[in-house]
Formats: sequence, structure tokens, C-alpha cells
Amino acid sequence: MNERDAGGEFLMAICALGERRKRMKTVLITGSSRGIGLGIARKFAERGDRVILNCRADVERLEAAVAELRAEFAEVSEEKIIGIRADVSNYAECESLFAQAEAAFGPVEILINNAGAAHFGLFSEMTPTEIEKILAANLLSAINASHRAVPNMVRAKAGCVVNISSIWGITGASCEAVYSAAKAGLNGFTKALARELAPSGIRINAIACGAFDTRMNDRLSTQEKIAFAEEIPLGRFGNPAEAGDLAVYLASDAASYLTGQVIPLDGGFL
Repeated sequence: MNERDAGGEFLMAICALGERRKRMKTVLITGSSRGIGLGIARKFAERGDRVILNCRADVERLEAAVAELRAEFAEVSEEKIIGIRADVSNYAECESLFAQAEAAFGPVEILINNAGAAHFGLFSEMTPTEIEKILAANLLSAINASHRAVPNMVRAKAGCVVNISSIWGITGASCEAVYSAAKAGLNGFTKALARELAPSGIRINAIACGAFDTRMNDRLSTQEKIAFAEEIPLGRFGNPAEAGDLAVYLASDAASYLTGQVIPLDGGFL
């Protein structure tokens, strides 16, 4: 390689770095220490964004997830991937999460509301505490985080929120009545907020996930998983990386005319 070729390659590398920095966004993914949330965080880290992971209680798992992504994307550097513990269903803790995120990276430009919890059992046997917990984890958490993120987005006249919902919020699921109600509420929140914020250049969409290979489905036996997969036209459970790909698309300029939508990601189940 001659000096001119080397100089050209160096210039191209500098230009590519400049373009990457120009595209870099600050992304907060709630409930992202494992499963779908971590899969989404991985895809934004791969894109070179500033990524904030979050968990409600398992700090050890959160630290492991952050270390995993930093090792996988060493070129992004540890300064661009951090983890913050906070229960976003509690507004005071949600406020603390955003304050720490903003101190590290500035205003959140892309919010992924993934925090949630499942409950399987007869509705009549649920306690009031269990009902409140499921509603708070799956609906109030998204409302809190959105309420905290939106003012900065309005000031910037730009921003994106992606809510991670469920197909049970569309069809309802036996023995998951309150979970289904919370996800249906999240779908309604998505559509209403999208209409409210569209004039400010902010887009709000939701991904209605079907059966995914995550801890949430560990309650199913191997045979139950096989039987469930046979009901899915594509014949398998989803992978968290696939939810990540869709979330990145929805947050990108390629989806600039897409808002207020609840998109099933379910292998054709619905």
C-alpha cells in the first residue's frame, strides 16, 4: 500500500466515524438486564448508540449484562453503555433513573418501555397486591417513563418511544387476565399518545410480542413449549434479537412516517 492509498483509507475511516457520531442517539431501555430488553439493548449498542440498561432489583444481573455488552462492543467503549437500577413503576425512582441518565449522556432521545412482569393463574385467585403489581409493572411503568421523557422530546421537536406489549393485549389470554388488561392499556396508551405528540415530531409505536424464548416462558414444560410452537405458523418461538431489530427500525429514520401502531411480532400466530 502506497502513502496515497493509506491516506485515503484514513480519511474514509474518519468520515465513517463522523457519520456514526452524527447518528448516535441516547437510548434508555427499561427492564433490560435480560430477555427481550437485553436483546433490544444489544441491537442499539451494535448501532453505536449511547445505551442505558435498567433493572428493578437484580443489580448483579444488570452489571453482568452491562459487562457483556461492553465486551461485545469494545469499540463503543464503557463510556457509552451503562446500567442504572430503578423501579420505573415508582415515579420517584423513575425520576432518579432519568436524572442519572441525563447526567451521563444528556436527554433520552429514544425510550424503549420494556419493563414488565407476568402472572399466570385464575383471576379469582389473585390477591389485590398481585393485581396492583401486574398493572404497575406492565402499564404504570411505561406511563411514568414516558411522562418523564416526553418534555425533553417536545423541546427538541424529535424523539421516539417504543412500547413492548404483547399479543395478549390484543386477544386476551386465559389465566392472564390482568396481564392482558395491562397490555391492552399499553396499546391504547400508545395510540393516544402518538396522536397527541405527532405535531411535535415525536413518534410512538408498540411491538406486540408473541411467544419468545425468554425466562417469562420458563413456567412451560418442554412438551408445552413444543405444543405452543406447533400453533405458531413459523413453528418456533421468537428470539430477543428479532425484537431488537424491529425496535431499532421503529426508532430509525426509515420509519419516519410510522406512528400510533401496535405491530404483532408473533410468527404469524394472530
